[in-house]
Amino acid sequence: MEEVNETLVTEFILQGITDLPQLQIALFITFLMFYLLSFVGNVSIVAVVIADRGLHTPMYFLLGNLSFLDFFYATTTVPKMLSGLLVEDKKISFRACITQLHIFHFLGSTEAMLLSSMSYDRYVAICNPLRYHVLMAREVCFQLAFTSWLVGFLYSLSHTILTSRLPFCQKNKITHFYCDIKPLLKLACTDTRINESLVSIVTGSVAVGSFILIIVSYSFIATHLQNLHSEQGKSKAISTCTSHFTVVLLYYGTAFFTYLRPATKDSLEQDRLTAILFTVITPALNPIIYALRNKDVKRALRKLFFTRPMF
Repeated sequence: MEEVNETLVTEFILQGITDLPQLQIALFITFLMFYLLSFVGNVSIVAVVIADRGLHTPMYFLLGNLSFLDFFYATTTVPKMLSGLLVEDKKISFRACITQLHIFHFLGSTEAMLLSSMSYDRYVAICNPLRYHVLMAREVCFQLAFTSWLVGFLYSLSHTILTSRLPFCQKNKITHFYCDIKPLLKLACTDTRINESLVSIVTGSVAVGSFILIIVSYSFIATHLQNLHSEQGKSKAISTCTSHFTVVLLYYGTAFFTYLRPATKDSLEQDRLTAILFTVITPALNPIIYALRNKDVKRALRKLFFTRPMF
């Protein structure tokens, strides 16, 4: 069913990833494993950051925010996608669709801001270590986290309000496995140039602006490391930055590819495949990247899950 009898659409149909039965079960098992890995990994990091006093530092406070966000980021889209691989009914109500769109972009833009905050934290720790506890005091950390969440919420709210006010007539099949802005705009039965401009300008400003802040931070770090004579100091600094920069490349590579291109039929198909990376795979990889390369996190995980009290 691709058309509805009502003048205005009250529900949408998510096209999903594939209609091939032989692929659906395999994809369901694969994506379920990634989702469970995301759950275990991100919840574990949040737990150790809260429980281990040795991780009560700005770096791990921001990491805890990122892990908390990543779990709910995946939860916004993956369960609905998994159900679509098992059942034929892929309907989603208009209200649920708009809610999913809002939460998805709220968390996605907040992640961009958090990654910028984390790069600033690394800049201060490496380039201004003597002033680190002043420049990254508890109040500053809370302000950085609060600002990240607030900017993400306001950014998403602008998209949500404008998209929810569009009329949708007859066409109700979304070329995606979740409700996103570009596929929805293609279904609207009115001029959507304002919305398309908002996606390009506002999304571009948030993504490019936060990415520039990260590049500036790492430029200062690179300059500082060039002047650092201690090889041990260089190695330690690079080690603390590598995990973060890997996550940055995964996040911004897919974000730029998806949202800074015009919406065409071919690009929407490509966006659906790219979305699998940043909704399913990246949230599962982030805790692995941080845990496997970070001695403090590995120590805290062993202490939390494998140390037994002696009686």
